[in-house]
Amino acid sequence: MKQITFSDLQQQSEAAAHSPRLRAHRNFHPQLSDPVQRLAIAMEPGTYVRPHRHPHTFELLIPLSGRFVVLNFDEDGVVTRRVVLGEECIALEMDAGIWHAVLSLDKGGVIFEVKHGGYQPVAEQDVAAWAPAEGEPGTTELMAWYQHVQPGDTPFSA
Repeated sequence: MKQITFSDLQQQSEAAAHSPRLRAHRNFHPQLSDPVQRLAIAMEPGTYVRPHRHPHTFELLIPLSGRFVVLNFDEDGVVTRRVVLGEECIALEMDAGIWHAVLSLDKGGVIFEVKHGGYQPVAEQDVAAWAPAEGEPGTTELMAWYQHVQPGDTPFSA
């Protein structure tokens, strides 16, 4: 039996807080080639998730602790949906091919993710060209925009 205890959540969050990317993964799937990817991701505020899509799979997100802004975008970067997981929503599933980003709002935040496998890194054509890459200037400003942006808002510009 696989499980995540409250102690596990705390340890994973501590690992994320000390990680350069402010994230720590705990895979439930036994190997990256598993046909169903399921994992807990500790995400501290300040971790950057560039808008991206997964053309081959849905994505199911469930907050185990903390709150997360989940944004959907159209091809041009206009916000189409905004949900705060762990506040107004307890679980959400996005269809394959939906542009999205996630922002951790709380220290100790852990989100559970399920999607089709095997693991596939996000391809260059599946990251938003209008958003900076991780480590580039503008990521802090984009994350600040994530906090308040609403559906229908125009695309981010640095």
